[in-house]
Amino acid sequence: MNPPPARKRTPGADGADGADGVHGAGGGAGQGATPLTRQTAARIVEHIATGGLPEGTRLVERNLADLLKVSRSPVRQALRLLADEGVVAPAARGGFTVALTGEALTRTATVPPAEDDIEASYLRIAADRLDGRLPDRVTENALARRYDLPPGQLAHILRRIAVEGWIDRLPGYGWEFQPMLTSMDAYQDSYRFRLTIEPAAVLEPGFVLDRDALETVRAQQQRLVDGDIWTIGNAQLYDLNSRFHEVVMGCSHNSFFIDGLRRVDRLRRLIEYRRSLKRDRAVVRCAEHVRIADLLLVEQRAEASEALREHLTTVSKEKTDTDAPGDIA
Repeated sequence: MNPPPARKRTPGADGADGADGVHGAGGGAGQGATPLTRQTAARIVEHIATGGLPEGTRLVERNLADLLKVSRSPVRQALRLLADEGVVAPAARGGFTVALTGEALTRTATVPPAEDDIEASYLRIAADRLDGRLPDRVTENALARRYDLPPGQLAHILRRIAVEGWIDRLPGYGWEFQPMLTSMDAYQDSYRFRLTIEPAAVLEPGFVLDRDALETVRAQQQRLVDGDIWTIGNAQLYDLNSRFHEVVMGCSHNSFFIDGLRRVDRLRRLIEYRRSLKRDRAVVRCAEHVRIADLLLVEQRAEASEALREHLTTVSKEKTDTDAPGDIA
């Protein structure tokens, strides 16, 4: 799928008239947008990509503002910017829906400049936090000096970390990192906990299959098996894989199970970056995700529960092997 041709911006799309809004080789529809608008647009693109949102999905302004922890105004302007670039489309009853997915989405011009540098800095912060080199409380000035980051890039990284749940803004000034798994013993405990609740969740009496959600995450896993796994980083791979497990868990409608898995996923995020499997082994585990989804889609819950148990048992052995290679970058 090729991206649709860019359109001329309409007046007021992001607080400026359309005079500079022709998307060409030398600029882009976001040329007159504020840095916050561009950064918010990039986060919305990231949300669409990592969430595997299909074309036509309605994007609710309030929900996006809550997710990105910004006000609705930059979200509104970011959606207009994305509409100018063809990433989203106006909905019949107002608002916007997803218009671009897959490779066409990854080629969009909304990603902030020096994205590779931003990702590298994000991973350095994650590694330093995991290794205890960062205190519980930090200031933006201290982080900017330590990682040689300009304000816009640092703000982008902090928003991402906040959305992921491992840092919170302090009242008035500064930020505070949240507790995370840092020891191998705690990491092993997290897998034993998952082995207890995840296969059981599939057999819950209140289990009701969310077919649309499961088909979406199955398609994501199939794309990984088909080759995408070789081109994405550990952070995105973690997001896709944890999303698969959380969708399956969500079908159980057991609020304690659902909340328990979400909490564990937040706590283990950083150590998972470091313990990520080599891609030739990870692709096998993604294929197991596809098989589990297929069993659930034909309502073979007992078989799916056992396949999930076998999958978690194998993965836990591979990832908690102290000799297994791992690199947070």
